[in-house]
Amino acid sequence: MKNIFLVCLLLIMTTNSAQIKMLTKTGKIVFEASIPSFEEVKAKNEGVTCVLNIKTGEIAILAQIKEFRFKVALMEEHFNQNYINSDRYPKAIFKGKLENFKKSDLSSKERDYYIKGKLELHGKTQKKDILAKIRNKNDGIEIVSNFTINSEDFNIYIPPIVKNKVSNIVNVRTELFIK
Repeated sequence: MKNIFLVCLLLIMTTNSAQIKMLTKTGKIVFEASIPSFEEVKAKNEGVTCVLNIKTGEIAILAQIKEFRFKVALMEEHFNQNYINSDRYPKAIFKGKLENFKKSDLSSKERDYYIKGKLELHGKTQKKDILAKIRNKNDGIEIVSNFTINSEDFNIYIPPIVKNKVSNIVNVRTELFIK
């Protein structure tokens, strides 16, 4: 009898937590640090994890650094070994909260929300306020944002030999569809 009670309790708890947390493991982050007239410095990661607590608006995003793909393999190698040191710093993590978020306010029309949180990258943590466009879409929630980071804020060193070809200001775009 105790076992049946415990199984029922676990099922109820699992069902409740499933209703308040939505997630994806196929989110996308694209970053670009290109300088006009030089080779494109752009990479994409399509295996980003995002969890959103729809009751509290708390959000967490995780990107494995080695999953960023460049058009040029040598650029990817330099990024992982020389710039971001992905063996030592394998993850980029953002933890924050959507301000004034209520799932019931969402519709198929995009709505702006600010996400206040902290971005951890290359062993450094910086506060970040990000404007995101959020809407209901196909039985889930779509979250899209564009923001910039300064590589110097995260102690990412760009060697003088390529300093004129790579921007310190990195444009980042996230596309997350959570269910």
